[in-house]
Amino acid sequence: MSDTPFGFGLPPEEPENGDEGKKKDPAGGGQGSGGQGGNPFGFGGLPGMGGAGGADNPFAAMFGSMNPQDLGAAFQQLGQMLSYEGGPVNWDMAKQIARQVVAQGTPDGTKDASVGPAEKAAVEEAVRLADLWLDQVTSLPSGANTAVAWSRAEWVEATLPAWKQLVDPVAERVGSAMGEVLPQEMQAMAGPLIGMMRSMGGAMFGQQIGQAVGVLAGEVVGSTDVGLPLGPAGKAALLPLNVQAFGKDLSVPADEVRLYLALREAAHQRLFAHVPWLRAHLFGAVEGYARGIKVDTSKLEEAVGQLDPTNPEQLQEALQQGMFQPEETPEQKAALARLETALALVEGWVDAVVHEAAKARLTSADALRETLRRRRATGGPAEQTFATLIGLQLRPRRLRDASRLWASLTDARGMDGRDALWEHPDMLPTATDLDDPDGFVHREQLDFSELDRMLGEAAAGGGSQADGGNAGTDEGKNDEGKDDTQK
Repeated sequence: MSDTPFGFGLPPEEPENGDEGKKKDPAGGGQGSGGQGGNPFGFGGLPGMGGAGGADNPFAAMFGSMNPQDLGAAFQQLGQMLSYEGGPVNWDMAKQIARQVVAQGTPDGTKDASVGPAEKAAVEEAVRLADLWLDQVTSLPSGANTAVAWSRAEWVEATLPAWKQLVDPVAERVGSAMGEVLPQEMQAMAGPLIGMMRSMGGAMFGQQIGQAVGVLAGEVVGSTDVGLPLGPAGKAALLPLNVQAFGKDLSVPADEVRLYLALREAAHQRLFAHVPWLRAHLFGAVEGYARGIKVDTSKLEEAVGQLDPTNPEQLQEALQQGMFQPEETPEQKAALARLETALALVEGWVDAVVHEAAKARLTSADALRETLRRRRATGGPAEQTFATLIGLQLRPRRLRDASRLWASLTDARGMDGRDALWEHPDMLPTATDLDDPDGFVHREQLDFSELDRMLGEAAAGGGSQADGGNAGTDEGKNDEGKDDTQK
């Protein structure tokens, strides 16, 4: 579980405008690089608000050393935050902050850039070749109608709708709790206060999600790094700048790195395109998990009772003290297990089919596979962001177990029998089956043969009865009648 569930931990402050802003505050804000302190809504990111005074009181920073233009811009953005009346997350703010983070570049100094024609052609060729190889190792046809090469900013734009679908259920649960902490008879009188709290909650979610998505945009290599279809359906996407950074220290030819990552992206696209229930199943599992989120209303009530509109640090401090936690109920644990297992099965299937396609064609296939597995096992950017946004962290060992299970199914039933399990969610392995992949493979084989035998006997028995029966059938009926009498 993340230490800062739902993204309420504070992100680093945004630098001020241009080089002049950096001269004013070389440390990047009065709170230091960690961004932890009394600045709950990231006011350091507002124009002219990065001075040391803002670390103690974000509103006091407004009246510090800033020119009238900066002051007007600060009040304008503050007004936009408090007047927000949309859904549980201020997605306009999230988008704006994500784009700002992308524009700043990654810690290694790499800046985002438009994708050139040569890079687009290389991605299109890699996806085309990847689909040809995958045709030989899976019965699912190609799911990529187009292959696209995105800049980091384009990735943000393309994936925000999916983030909205993922995060809104959690934010909605939190927002509802904010309106429920006051007694019913007081809620009418406290309407403006509740509205302000919800606006601030939407702003906090928006800022944290924007920061997280912006950072993630500097590290992901495609549209499916979290095991979910974040991009538009039918678009296999790679980020050439991040693909280059991924392979920088691997001593692997750039073409092989690009092709291996294209295989993974194309495999994900096949699964999500031709398993029609899968997208809704995964997002529904997230929503089911969100429904079990428990809000500590006592802490929220205390924060509301002490809330000073000029001192919103109090509410932020309450949020950081573990107000929002998953409820330890059997239903919540089951929802968590379903989500973790579903994501592990997706990633395990992709890992298995990509390895099968690449092992005889790419000399670095094993090394690339292990690099990606270690990236997950050490808490890669995708898992960290997912944990921050919805309080969930995948268990990396599930991915290896799932991959071994799919490989065993391939050996036992061939690719058609393996891929047939995706026809319905009830046919997929469970979390218990991931603990014993070989047992699942053999048990399912016995179950299917037993079912065939029973169906065959039922059909034969129906034909005999139509012909008037025979001694064997009558004996069976007598035995069956005795069993019924004994019952």
